[in-house]
Amino acid sequence: MDRTSRRRPRRYAAIAAATAAAALLAAGCSSSSGGKQAEEDSGTASAGKASTPRMTVALVTHQAPGDTFWDIVRKGAEAAAAKDNVKLIYSSDPNAGTQANFVQNAIDQKVDGIAVTLAKPDAMKDVVAKATKAGIPVVGLNSGVDDWKSLGLMEYFGQDEGVAGEALGNKLNETGAKNAVCVIQEQGHVGLEARCAGVKKTFKGKTENLYVNGTDMPSVKSTITAKLKQDSSIDEVVTLGAPFALTAVQSVSDAGSEAKVATFDLNKELTSAIKDGDIEFAVDQQPYLQGYLAVDSLWLYKNNGNYMGGGEAPVLTGPAFVDKSNVDTVAEFAAKGTR
Repeated sequence: MDRTSRRRPRRYAAIAAATAAAALLAAGCSSSSGGKQAEEDSGTASAGKASTPRMTVALVTHQAPGDTFWDIVRKGAEAAAAKDNVKLIYSSDPNAGTQANFVQNAIDQKVDGIAVTLAKPDAMKDVVAKATKAGIPVVGLNSGVDDWKSLGLMEYFGQDEGVAGEALGNKLNETGAKNAVCVIQEQGHVGLEARCAGVKKTFKGKTENLYVNGTDMPSVKSTITAKLKQDSSIDEVVTLGAPFALTAVQSVSDAGSEAKVATFDLNKELTSAIKDGDIEFAVDQQPYLQGYLAVDSLWLYKNNGNYMGGGEAPVLTGPAFVDKSNVDTVAEFAAKGTR
């Protein structure tokens, strides 16, 4: 693949998708990250609805403000909740301590189940143990594939981030990249660190990590731009989320760089960028499926006694590559918020 052709600059703005309103946890449950709380008709819920008794599930994530990835996770969770006659309580915060407090609030409310992300497992260990001791089943999603069992969670839904990173590194070898920078938007996040470590493991060229403040997109843009100006030999920018990839496209243009952009994760605007050639490819972990399965698994456990993965193995939702060869098909579902 020709690595020297200049990409025409395009500007993309990360979407702030409206999501269905769900009652937040009573004790300070209005998180600082929450995102829009407006009701949205996903049009994806199953036609049937469970006749089982109403149950309450708390979904607690490390969503940062403006990160549209979590709108897709939440949409999947809401679809499962609508089908399963579940009251879904959603709360989020990128601060692990606040996230742990949300789990404690759920325990205090005696919910029927908790689904939680483990971006920083050590901070969640004690409160997850409290939930288990209280007899509340807990499942994990999205982050914590290496820690969910040791923390006593019943099930896990997501991708193995190290494996996904290795797959991306191999893909870069195929495209002919020689010098990549891997942009990490949250230092200490185990899943993000594992992605870049996986890239480094299989990529035959040079790679280094670049840490940015993911909650400040102008800062993300300026940091990537400065790095590209500093090192003109960088020919690949690897980002770990769709909004950061779209911002990296702007940085490449501003820096006058010839670098390509590849990314983890997907949204509808990113599919347009892939179609236009501004982004090479994305690694999709199907966040809708993660949210859906997490909620549905708690219903299945309560009503049927079922364990997905037998309580021993994670249920993998990725990685899957999206590039020009299949983006048209995926874009149809991304526009609906299900990919």
